[in-house]
Amino acid sequence: MNIYKAIENEVKAAVAARFGEGLALEKIEATPSRDAAHGDIATNAAMVVAPQVKKNPREIAAQLAEAMAQKQDVTKAEVAGPGFINLTLRPESWQAVIPVILSQGVAYGDSAIGAGRKVNVEYVSANPTGPMHVGHGRGAVFGDALAALMSKAGFDVTREYYINDAGAQIDKLAESAFLRYREALGENIGEIPEGFYPGEYLKPVGKELAEAYGAKLRNMPREEWLSLVRNHVVISMMGMIRDDLAALGIYHSVFSSERTIVERGLVDEALALLEVKGLLYTGVLEPPKGKTPEDWEPRPQLLFRSTEFGDDCDRPLKKSDGSWTYLTPDIGYHLDKIRRGFTLLVNVLGADHAGYVKRITAAVAALSDRKVTLEAKLCQLVKFMRAGEPLKMSKRAGTFVTVREVVDEVGKDVFRFIMLTRKNDQALDFDFEKVLEQSKDNPVFYVQYAHARCHSVLRNAAQEMPEAMAARADLLLLSSAEELSLLKLMAGWPRLVEGAALSAEPHRVAFYLQELAASFHALWNKGNTDNRFRFLRKDAMELTAARLMLTRALAMVIASGLTVLGVQPLEEMR
Repeated sequence: MNIYKAIENEVKAAVAARFGEGLALEKIEATPSRDAAHGDIATNAAMVVAPQVKKNPREIAAQLAEAMAQKQDVTKAEVAGPGFINLTLRPESWQAVIPVILSQGVAYGDSAIGAGRKVNVEYVSANPTGPMHVGHGRGAVFGDALAALMSKAGFDVTREYYINDAGAQIDKLAESAFLRYREALGENIGEIPEGFYPGEYLKPVGKELAEAYGAKLRNMPREEWLSLVRNHVVISMMGMIRDDLAALGIYHSVFSSERTIVERGLVDEALALLEVKGLLYTGVLEPPKGKTPEDWEPRPQLLFRSTEFGDDCDRPLKKSDGSWTYLTPDIGYHLDKIRRGFTLLVNVLGADHAGYVKRITAAVAALSDRKVTLEAKLCQLVKFMRAGEPLKMSKRAGTFVTVREVVDEVGKDVFRFIMLTRKNDQALDFDFEKVLEQSKDNPVFYVQYAHARCHSVLRNAAQEMPEAMAARADLLLLSSAEELSLLKLMAGWPRLVEGAALSAEPHRVAFYLQELAASFHALWNKGNTDNRFRFLRKDAMELTAARLMLTRALAMVIASGLTVLGVQPLEEMR
C-alpha cells in the first residue's frame, strides 16, 4: 500500500480525463507536503502538463484541483504558488495503513519497481593482503545495505566481491608470508624489510606453511615456492576477510578472482572485442596537465578510445614492460559481468578511486554497446576517534585499525547504523564514546529504543490489560494531530524504499528511522504529562486497543527499516 503512488495515479488519470491521452506524465509526482498547514500531499502535475498543452500552470492546477476534490479520500484541494496542488486527505486514509502493515509485517514496503532487473552490486573487494581495515568498513556496510534496499524494491540483486589475487602486491604478500614461514622454522628473520607486510597476522600463516611443508620450501627455487606460498596465503587471507565480513553480518553470494579471470582468457577476449569495434590503437598520449597519473608514459602504447564514451582522455592498456595496466584486467572482469546478464552494475569504491570511474564506465559502455550501465558509488573517509582524539594504529595489523577491532568494541549494529548516518560521498566522524551513549543524541540507540519501547508497551498491556489486547479496535479513534503525524510517516515507508533504491541512497533509511523514532518518542512523552495521550488507559479500552494496534504496526515498520540496514531490531534494551 503506497498512498503517494495511489494519489499520483489518480492525478495522472485526472490529467488524461481533462487534457487527453498521450501526454508525457512520467515527471508527475505526489510527495509529502513540506508544511502540514498546506495539506498532506503536494503534486507538480500542472507544471508538468502546462508546456505540453500550452496553458498557464495555475489555470491547469485549478482544473485538476477541482477534479481531485471530488475523490472520496480528498477533503481539500488547493492551488499554491506557480501551480502546485495541495491535497488534504481524510484521516481514514492514514488510519487504514495499520491493517496493511499488520498483515504484511516486515515485508511492508516491499516494491515491484525494480521489475526483476538484474543488478550486480560489487563492494568491499579489498586486496587479500591482510585483515579488513576500517577504511573498508564503510564501503562494506554501504554496499550491503544498498543491495538489501534494492532487493526490497524488486531488483534481482547479486552481491559480489572481486579478489585482486594477481599482480606485484600478491607476490610481495607471498614473500612476506615466506619470511614468517622461515621464522616458524626457528630462523631469526630480523626486522621486516621495507615494502613487505609487517603485520603479526602473517605469523599463523607462517606456522601453517611450516606444518604443511616442513623445511621443503626453503630448498625450492623461488619460482616454485612463490607459487605454493601465494596460493596458500591468498586462501588464508580470504578466510580472514570472510570472518571479518561475517562479524559485520555481510555474506557475498559471488567471489570472483582476478587470477581466474585472466586464466579463462577473458582479458584477451575483451581486448579482441574492443579491437573489432575499432576502439584500440597504438599512440602516444599527451602529457597530462597537473599531476601525472601512474599509467602515463611518454612512448607509443596500446590505447583504448575511452574518450568516445565520456572519459577525459584515452587510456593505456599496456606498460612499457609489456604487462597490463591496472585497468586492463578489470575490463576482462566487467566483460564477465556483462555476459552473466546484468544490466546494471554498481561498484562501491573508496574515495581514492575517483579518477578511475570514468575509464571503467567507458569500458562497460564500449563492451556492451551502451546497453549496460555502470554506476560507481564512492565512499568518503571515516575519521575514527576516542573522546575527540584520533584512534591509534593496530600492532596486529601493522599499520592500520581493523574492522574487527572496532566491531568487537561497539558491536555490529552500532557500526552498521553509524556508517549509514551520512550520505556515502560525505565524510563521517566515528567517536567511540558518542556511538555508545544511551541518549537521544545517539541515533542507533534512539531508533532501537523506539522499537524496544513498542514491545515494552505490548508486554505491559498483555500483563495489565489483556482484554485490551483482544478488544476490537476502532482505528478512527486515532485522531489526534500527533497520532496522524505518526501514521503519515508510517505510510511513507513504501515511497521511501522506492526513492532510496532508485537513487542508491541507503542513508535515507537511517534518516527516516530517526524521524519515525522521534515522532513516536514525542507522542509517548506527551502521555507522561497529559493522561489523554497515555497508551494504556483502563478508562478508555477501545482507544487503548487502537493504540496497541498502532504500536504493533510501528514496531513492524521500524523492524523493516532496520532489517534493510542489517541492524537487529531489539525487543529489550540492556
